[in-house]
Amino acid sequence: MKKKSIYKKGTWDNLRSALIPVLFTLVVIVMIVYGLSQTEASGKAEGLRILEDGIRRAVVINYAIEGRYPESLDYIVQRYKIHVDDTKYAVHYRIFASNIMPDITVIEL
Repeated sequence: MKKKSIYKKGTWDNLRSALIPVLFTLVVIVMIVYGLSQTEASGKAEGLRILEDGIRRAVVINYAIEGRYPESLDYIVQRYKIHVDDTKYAVHYRIFASNIMPDITVIEL
């Protein structure tokens, strides 16, 4: 003899048992996508910082060796083998005098 259940599953119960795993999966996917976008943004910022620090270091080394700051960014790139990706970054290098640290700004394009 088959026992009757005192708890009868309704439509809402069936729907809820199907929706909970789907919603949980969607939340996990959204969290992963958000984490990847944050990682990409921090990677871009780190690349920008590394390039600017490298240029500044080369400028200071040049001043220590030659007693003056380089006249242009091209001089730094050729002499100290700094690689500037022109498709990703714009470098503003402005020198006021040979004994004053130049203004160096790196901007992401």
